[in-house]
Formats: sequence, structure tokens, C-alpha cells
Amino acid sequence: MLSLFITWNASPEVFTIPGIDWPVRWYGLSWALAFIGSHFFMNRIFKKEGRTDKQLDLLTLYIVIATVLGARLGHCFFYDFSYYSKHPLEILKVWEGGLASHGGAIGIVIGMWLYCRKTKESWLWLFDRLVVVVPLASMCIRFGNLMNSEIVGKVTNVAWGFKFLKNDEDVANLAQFGTEIPVRHPTQVYEALFYSLLFALFYWLWKHKRNAVGPGFMFGLFCVLMFSFRFLMEFMKENQSAFEDALPINMGQILSLPFIALGIFMIARSKKLKQQPLNTPS
Repeated sequence: MLSLFITWNASPEVFTIPGIDWPVRWYGLSWALAFIGSHFFMNRIFKKEGRTDKQLDLLTLYIVIATVLGARLGHCFFYDFSYYSKHPLEILKVWEGGLASHGGAIGIVIGMWLYCRKTKESWLWLFDRLVVVVPLASMCIRFGNLMNSEIVGKVTNVAWGFKFLKNDEDVANLAQFGTEIPVRHPTQVYEALFYSLLFALFYWLWKHKRNAVGPGFMFGLFCVLMFSFRFLMEFMKENQSAFEDALPINMGQILSLPFIALGIFMIARSKKLKQQPLNTPS
């Protein structure tokens, strides 16, 4: 029987800066593209709805700091707390990898609350606009994960499966047991494709339906769609930490459930708020 799969042997490095020995990696570039792309579309949204460049610049600062801090702390506390609790200074080494998307989401929520508190912006207005660009940023980051050959899916025999020749765990098992590197679901690709569709949907909703739905509806719908998908996708992924093997559902699924519940609540609440005007910042 003919076995079909895609051999993935991409280098995680784009190039190395001469004389510095500091490689530019696809993962770092994907984060940069995530912020640049998000800023581009948020700029269009802010200009269309009467916000200023100064407000957007401040928002961008809050988002960048909140996302990176949240994603890093999320990884350290949710997935590898036993190690980082004993080596707290290692938390600062962001360049060595280890960022969790659920932690990034929590960081954004906290960062936007602080931003709204400072600027008196309506947090419902802001979150309904922010969810337009979050899927775009997520798509870019999953591309970085693909180039790193990380966050891989479970073993499969589908024709579009990937054999990740640079996945650390698969390579280690090959050296230890002499087994063939397995073919896995390219979950990074699945997620990137879904996030691109989600971005198209929410950009369309903002452009054509933002005044027809209640405040918080887009934010709530985003939470339900995004984290329901993440919950289901975790069934196709390998666990990121060994302790998850003993859990009935893994950490990614556990962290998705509160966001799904929040989304349902916000959708229901948006109907009551539909006729109420939002505050406009001074």
C-alpha cells in the first residue's frame, strides 16, 4: 500500500546576522508580522470610527507588552511550573522559546482593561474591534510554530500528514529506539487556515454589521468560535507537558472552557445592551 505524506524539514532560521552569531528565526519574524498586520488593520478601524493615531499608538504599546508577558507567564505557570518555580530567572529568557496562546489571551484581557481604565475608552467597543485582528495575529504565530516544527499533531496516516524531521521529540525517539519518524497531523496548518477564515468573518462583521449587533456580541462570538475550535483541536495534538497525560482533558482544553463560557455570556448580554449608547473617550 502506497504511503503518502509530506516531509517537513524546514529550517527555523531565516538567516544569521554576520559577525553577531545571532540568527533571525521564523518564529520571531512571525510575531513581528502579527503585530505589524494587527496594527495595519486596527489603524483602518480607528480612522473609520474617529479614534486618533495617539490612541492607537498607546493601544499598540499595551497590546505588545500584555501579549508577550501573558504568553510567557502562561507557558511558565500552566505548562512547566515545576521547573520555573525553581528557576524563576529563567522566565526572563523569552528568546529561548515557550509562549502559550491562552496566556497571551489572558494578558490581552488584562492589558486592555488597564488601557480602558487609563483612556476611559469603552471596553466593549475596544474588544469588539480587537477580535478582528487577533485571528490574523494567531495565523502568523502558527506559521512560526510550523517553521519550528513544534506543537505537532498526533500520529496519523492521512495523505496530507507531515513527517517533521526537525521535531525534537521525534528525533530523540529515533536516536533512542531506532524507529521511523512518524507522520503527524499538521495541526499548525489546520489552525492557521481556521484563523484566516475567522479573520475574514470578523472583518466582514465589523465592516457591515457592527452597528446592527449589540456591544460585546463580536467579542462573545469570537470567544465561542475561537476557543471551541481550540478545545476540539487539542484532541488532535500531542500534550505539551507530561503531567497532562494524567488529566481527563489537557491544559489547553481546560483553559479554553472559561473563554467559551465568557463568550456565551457576552452574546446573551449584548442583546440587552443593543439599545444603550457606548461611551466615547474624551
